Amino acid sequence: MSIDAAPFTISIGDEVIADLHDRLDRTRWTDAATVDDWSQGAPLAYVQDMCRYWRAQYDWTARQAVLNRYPQFTMTLDGEGDEPLDVHFVHLRSSAPDATPLILTHGWPGSFVEFLDVVGPLTDPAGHGAAGAPAFHVVVPSLPGFGFSGRPRRPGWGVERIATAWDQLMVALGYDRYYAQGGDWGAIVTTAIGIQARGHCAGIHVNMPVAFPTPEDFVDATPEELAIAGRLGYYDTTESGYAKQQATRPQSLGYGLVDSPVAQAAWILEKFYTWTDNDGAPEDAVDRDRMLDNVMVYWLTATATSSARLYWESMGSMPAGQVLVPSGISQFPKDIIAASRRWSERVYADLRYWNVLEQGGHFAAMEEPDLFVAELRAWAQAIS
Repeated sequence: MSIDAAPFTISIGDEVIADLHDRLDRTRWTDAATVDDWSQGAPLAYVQDMCRYWRAQYDWTARQAVLNRYPQFTMTLDGEGDEPLDVHFVHLRSSAPDATPLILTHGWPGSFVEFLDVVGPLTDPAGHGAAGAPAFHVVVPSLPGFGFSGRPRRPGWGVERIATAWDQLMVALGYDRYYAQGGDWGAIVTTAIGIQARGHCAGIHVNMPVAFPTPEDFVDATPEELAIAGRLGYYDTTESGYAKQQATRPQSLGYGLVDSPVAQAAWILEKFYTWTDNDGAPEDAVDRDRMLDNVMVYWLTATATSSARLYWESMGSMPAGQVLVPSGISQFPKDIIAASRRWSERVYADLRYWNVLEQGGHFAAMEEPDLFVAELRAWAQAIS
């Protein structure tokens, strides 16, 4: 296994963008939904409007330059398996002498783009009006099969193996002691890092705790816990169709998403509507260009299928065991699921930071970067 990090620059040829524009121009549109809301999926008028913007106003040359402002690398990791992969990551060191290494992990349908607005404040708090706040050396990897990371060609790259690979990555970068954070699949990977406890991770933070009720919990459930359980039930019956499809037939789904930019955009943008704290449109919560940056990471790399396979690998096998390292949880109100503190403490046995916020959703670092950074600083102080 290589431990050398190779510099990486995003460089997409003009012909690739020309192909995207041609496909957008030749879209064969479906008919409109029979309702006037998002209950059947992303509405035709919204997707058409967003794709017109994508085609005519979104400037990939400028956006690529923005993404390339962040130092990026690749490193070959094996996660203690027999299929090494080149993993893409952002790595920015802080100038603060007491900075703590921190690995931030995204989920689906996110990417490393989720964290770009928080890298600066986390690495340079003084330069962002927060002198004296904790500083971090920040590492933001792309999950295997996502974006500019390599695509697994054989089964086996599930959550536990990714957690092992992330520990390998941090140690290879010279970080024998580090913190880990994540949401969505990133929360699950981060929880697995804490459970594995390989001696390097000194604390974890998640903004989507991997903790669920037992039948016994309902004997004395609080009104808050009953409401959270209701949210879990709603997600399972109404919002989880995408997960079931990706967990069972990612290959069949992938043909359409890799071939049609409209399909890829709609598949992702629907989640930015449903999972963000917005006032009726996704861009109320996340800027259009930033959402399209995220869509482009999937489209340009043709990784709709390979990213969906993480569901096939791990949807039915969440990490088992307790997290014994110091932990923190921040829950944003419009996230897709939540957990009570009682349920969480069964998994996160040394839970030192807990906060339920009043605004924000699933893509917390994109929606509320200032709040997200404040939560990480408070958690770091609580476990230091």
